[in-house]
Amino acid sequence: MKKQRPVNLELNTISFPPSALVSILHRVTGVALFFALLLVIGAWACSLTSPEGFANVSELMSGVIGKLLVIGTVSALTYHILGGVRHMFMDMGHFEELESGNNSAKFIIGLWVVLTAVMGVMIW
Repeated sequence: MKKQRPVNLELNTISFPPSALVSILHRVTGVALFFALLLVIGAWACSLTSPEGFANVSELMSGVIGKLLVIGTVSALTYHILGGVRHMFMDMGHFEELESGNNSAKFIIGLWVVLTAVMGVMIW
């Protein structure tokens, strides 16, 4: 029996279904939240050292970079929560079929984009 199987080394030609993208993005946002938490703890610690430290952190967070960091962190948290709720429903036996799984994945992505836009406008 031949064990030669076709190998596709061009990763840009692989198209993932929406349910796979949602699962991968859930893990990516978990890692992003870990690093965002490090930044938040660092800013918090710096702001508590002195009044000058608080002023520096306030100035940084009120600037463009600070606002983008906050929007990115809130966006990652929003997506991670939405994806986590979807995974919990799947653990209970819902959205396990191909069509309903893909539809729920598209819904989560759409809701995430809308919520990120709304929160981005509120933060900015």
